[in-house]
Amino acid sequence: MQIPSPRRAPAVAGAVAACVLAVSLATAVTGRAADGRARAAEGAVPGAAAVHRAQEADALSGRLPLGPPGLEETRTVREIAPGLTHVAIERGRASADDFWTVTVGVATTEGDAAELEEAVRAAGYEPRRDHTAGPDPADPDGPPLGWLVRTGRYPDEAAARTVRNDLAVRVPAARVHATAEDGNGTSGPWSLDILVVDPGLFEGSIGSRLARGTVSGRETTGSIAARAGALAAVNGGYFVVGDAPPVPGPRAAGTEGDPGGIAVIRGDLVSEAVDGRPALLVPDGPGRGASVRRLRTEITAVASGGARREVTGLNRQAGLVLNCGGVGNARPFTRPAHDYTCGNDDELIAVTPVFGDTAPQGPGHQVTLDSAGRVTGVRQERGGPVPPDGVLLQGTGAGAVWLRENAVAGAAVRLESSVLDAELGVQPARIGRSSVVNGGPLLLRDGLVVLDPVRDGWSPEAIEGHDRAAFYNGWYQRRNPRTAAGVTEDGRIILLTADGRRPGHSVGLSIPETAEVMRGLGAVDAVNLDGGGSTAMVVHGELQGLPGDPAGERPVGDALVLLPDGGG
Repeated sequence: MQIPSPRRAPAVAGAVAACVLAVSLATAVTGRAADGRARAAEGAVPGAAAVHRAQEADALSGRLPLGPPGLEETRTVREIAPGLTHVAIERGRASADDFWTVTVGVATTEGDAAELEEAVRAAGYEPRRDHTAGPDPADPDGPPLGWLVRTGRYPDEAAARTVRNDLAVRVPAARVHATAEDGNGTSGPWSLDILVVDPGLFEGSIGSRLARGTVSGRETTGSIAARAGALAAVNGGYFVVGDAPPVPGPRAAGTEGDPGGIAVIRGDLVSEAVDGRPALLVPDGPGRGASVRRLRTEITAVASGGARREVTGLNRQAGLVLNCGGVGNARPFTRPAHDYTCGNDDELIAVTPVFGDTAPQGPGHQVTLDSAGRVTGVRQERGGPVPPDGVLLQGTGAGAVWLRENAVAGAAVRLESSVLDAELGVQPARIGRSSVVNGGPLLLRDGLVVLDPVRDGWSPEAIEGHDRAAFYNGWYQRRNPRTAAGVTEDGRIILLTADGRRPGHSVGLSIPETAEVMRGLGAVDAVNLDGGGSTAMVVHGELQGLPGDPAGERPVGDALVLLPDGGG
């Protein structure tokens, strides 16, 4: 695989041989699926918090498994192109049992609940406790995770917001919520859009595209689709929003637009994996052989003298590992932790032309490699222009020491890279010009719902004193706008977007509901992609549904685009 560059001319053979990030993936898809089905039949799906047998269903028939079975449901089906179908589904209705309320916090202990209740009483309101929608994932058969400490039952959002503004003086974290979004029983309504790609009939191609064609920066899904000339598109994986302090902690931090996990664009690896998290792989062309896999990346710098050093990051800011799951001396741990930024004081980061014109800056040591992998520049700090036909290696801590000792001017440094199937644990096959989009959590494996929030980074366990229970409840158990991708038994690709945060129009989906919906649409393997305000589907240049953010469609880091025959 060549060094990614949105501006590059075809690389010469020497550049490919000397300075390459070679990407590989497993060929044994059939073997993996068969092995997974065998394990499922034996009742041994490792780490699964919930396992259910899938039911075969066609994406264009069969009612959604949402709410009571007798709910009214309408579907509008249209062919975008041969082998590419759009299905719009409206289901359910607002329930008289749902109302607006003010949530002052999530409590997992009696003491925490009592403290929140006292704050509500001190503000002149009467508190109550509503159970969270599901249990602690560490004890899936146990009681609910805790309580939502709340006050009031209001007929509309405006009335609830008035109380919230009054309460915020004493409880700044108070939020207005619609109970239909809690994740418990409701009659909806739901508004969903589905793209069904049949690789046997679709004559176009499907792949991932970065916002603005670079790692840094964001762009709306609609704009990405228009720039690519796409028939349709959905938003892609997680990314840095860029509105957080550039330090490790309980928010996304780093370079705005940087993928929060693995990203492969037309066969170019442009962002390293969050170790072991799932991703969608779509081969070049109409999508034949698309799959959902847990992936990890291995990148190594090899000096001409034989010295080797692990490259801990690709096209990102040193010391900031979004969603954690990093390698080397990552702290406080190397396991995934969604929307938490881990740190690392001893990094070696590769910055390629696809990052953008200017490299991340800061203290450390930096060398420039030309297209033949030769050190042509040395700098005693990080930053500056990214060479259009080379690579920057940026070091901090022990990584900077390694560069000073092994990457002097005129020396040669070779980059080796591979993408591995974290479940198979073997070196997979080359992916050519395929795309890989990061996601999580894993929803379906071999026709089973296999939710494991702890493994995938949504554990409510506190990190370095930061309580994650409210985050887990709000992101995972409550209903939100969602985007998901899956593959059916016969190889069709299912792309789902669900409107949310708009009670009366669509209440959204919890993660367990997202898994069940994907199964009901016929997927056997499926992964959740970025959602919330990022959720967007565009068909023929028009946004489908309503954005989850009041401000409108959110600029994102990448998108999955479906291109006509010969599309770019």
